[in-house]
Amino acid sequence: MCIVRAYVCAAAVVAAFAAGLGPAAAAAGAAARLPDVAECRTSVQGSEGVAVCFNPDPDLDRVQLHIECRQWWDPDVDGASVPVGPAETVTLSDRCWKEIQEIWVTGMLG
Repeated sequence: MCIVRAYVCAAAVVAAFAAGLGPAAAAAGAAARLPDVAECRTSVQGSEGVAVCFNPDPDLDRVQLHIECRQWWDPDVDGASVPVGPAETVTLSDRCWKEIQEIWVTGMLG
């Protein structure tokens, strides 16, 4: 699942609690404000990182693959932003020269 979804959900819950609306309103508010962005799954095999993203919604989304390489001399990777159309699946991949330390995907609407 894309990282963006979790941050927006957490922000909506905090806002509902700050307004004194309680847990039920916080859950409803989080669901109502949660933007629909493509959902992604990542995997690492050796020095290659892969993300498969699916957009279940009728709006265009954009996703971007990020890879942090383990070695200090190995440059980190920030891939190009790729459009994901409605009901479309895209595969993003990139690599480090050596090992991958961390891999994640960011996404945005439109």
